[in-house]
Amino acid sequence: MKSGFVCSECGYSSPKWLGRCPSCGKWDTFKEIRAVKGKHSTFERQPTLSLHDIKIRKGERHKTNIDEFDRVLGGGITKGSLVLLGGEPGIGKSTLILQVAKNLVKQGIKILYVSGEESPYQIKMRADRMGIKDEGVFVLSETDIERIHEETDETSPGLLIIDSIQTMYTPDIDSTAGSVSQVRECTQRLLKIAKNKDLSVFIIGHVTKVGAIAGPRMLEHIVDTVLYLEGDRNHYFRILRAVKNRFGSTNEIGVFEMEEKGLKQIKDPSMLFIKEEGVCVPGTSISCVLEGSRAFLVEIQALTSPTYYGYPQRVSSGIDQRRLSMLLAILEKKLGIPVSNQDVFLNVVGGLKVEERSCDLAVISSIASSLKDFNISEKLLVLGEVGLTGEVRAVPRIKKRIMEAKKLGFKTAIIPVSRIRNDTSMELKEVRWVRDAIKYIKDES
Repeated sequence: MKSGFVCSECGYSSPKWLGRCPSCGKWDTFKEIRAVKGKHSTFERQPTLSLHDIKIRKGERHKTNIDEFDRVLGGGITKGSLVLLGGEPGIGKSTLILQVAKNLVKQGIKILYVSGEESPYQIKMRADRMGIKDEGVFVLSETDIERIHEETDETSPGLLIIDSIQTMYTPDIDSTAGSVSQVRECTQRLLKIAKNKDLSVFIIGHVTKVGAIAGPRMLEHIVDTVLYLEGDRNHYFRILRAVKNRFGSTNEIGVFEMEEKGLKQIKDPSMLFIKEEGVCVPGTSISCVLEGSRAFLVEIQALTSPTYYGYPQRVSSGIDQRRLSMLLAILEKKLGIPVSNQDVFLNVVGGLKVEERSCDLAVISSIASSLKDFNISEKLLVLGEVGLTGEVRAVPRIKKRIMEAKKLGFKTAIIPVSRIRNDTSMELKEVRWVRDAIKYIKDES
């Protein structure tokens, strides 16, 4: 690695410092990297093999018996993989990884937990609180990556945990721990350990103020899997999401609840994100989202209030704010409901981030309900993507969403015009335009 400068956002390299990155356009993101002393190849030399001759071995994954965790990883921890786990401080990253270690030790897998932030006594206190008393979890308080490599050779663990990558350093680079060059080189060394020893490695990473993992963006390109543990520290719910996964889908999420003894997996998350039965007030509607192979219901809350500023406020939590602005424009243009003089606040209950567009109609319904002060039935499911012309467009796997709502006792569903066969006891109200959906909701309220 030559001396130079690298962009901490996208990994673009340059021989000199630049104020603005020509690749991603970010300002003041170039950090200096120093040359590495000596040569360090990433992998041991291997013979060239035909794809036909490469044999897939059985038992390539470690099952943690935490279904929500295994689902996100694609079925378990792949042997020889390098996994990056990120999240805000105090969100539960170390707690989750200790629970994984606890379950793997019971299967006879040796664990080496390397901490650069906590002493062994602090880790022991957390383990006692979580009820981890099995032998087989070895703790090393170290930040030198060379010393960690030596300890790995001696103990031969089945899982190596690094907490955290920003505290690790190599003496081959003349810079402080946590710098761009240190983080990148240490990650490369860990990748070498994982691939050459067929060892699963978990590294925990800090996040920046904007929620991205601290360090160069190329850190996410080096590892095999990138996991984010999301959630509000003021709430008990945590969501584990994969943004990159070479061994499985990135559409799956795991839902957990923070308890005194650790994170408890939630196998039926629909009940967490919808309102309590019997509570029916203006500004709330229920929709259904798909996350991988699962469908679960979410509650959309909206609040409108006359603005006292020059420009109305648009505050959104859980839904993209630009999407909200577009839906407000449709509401005013196609339904004639004025919102240009209203502050609009939107929230997805439970801290869930909704990226798909099947909740568009529910968002518009909640805003109209709050503005016009009419209730939306607590047993009404609202589904549909909304186009710019005000039409309600189809959403994928609508039958699966309807079945999830029926399981929770919903009686009626507003859906786009479709050809699905209604083989349930639910009443399906098909609509083609947003105004028809709002009219039906008001008539039923």
